[in-house]
Amino acid sequence: MQFLLSRMADVADELVQSACERALAAHENQSETLRFDARMFRIVRNLWYDRLRRQRSRGEEIEIGSRDDLVVVEGEAIPERRMLLAKAAAAIDRLPEDQRELLLLICVEDVSYREAAEILEIPLGTVMSRLARACKRVAEDVGVESGRVL
Repeated sequence: MQFLLSRMADVADELVQSACERALAAHENQSETLRFDARMFRIVRNLWYDRLRRQRSRGEEIEIGSRDDLVVVEGEAIPERRMLLAKAAAAIDRLPEDQRELLLLICVEDVSYREAAEILEIPLGTVMSRLARACKRVAEDVGVESGRVL
């Protein structure tokens, strides 16, 4: 999840380390109403939002691997599945933040709809409608209909 939020491996590692530090420091003060992974998700998400706020004043950071002009590309063609994955990642990146966050939470982190509603503090119906809109939009952007790749 952390890598999917940041799209940068070093930033994801930093988020995980900071989240672990916060979770351990606040362990005795935590209520047990949320599962451990749900609490960790909240901590990571809040750290990510804090980082985004700080970045506004510092400027943009980019992953060196995302710079095509700096990466040596072999003469081989990129496999079709890799291109589809890249299209899907780009489509997910274009989703509104609330839909993207929910999609990653449920599809990547394998959290139930009810748990996602509790973590994000939204009604269960909102979870289902946002997820449906997100999935439809990604499928349209990638060119997938009825389970088939176009």
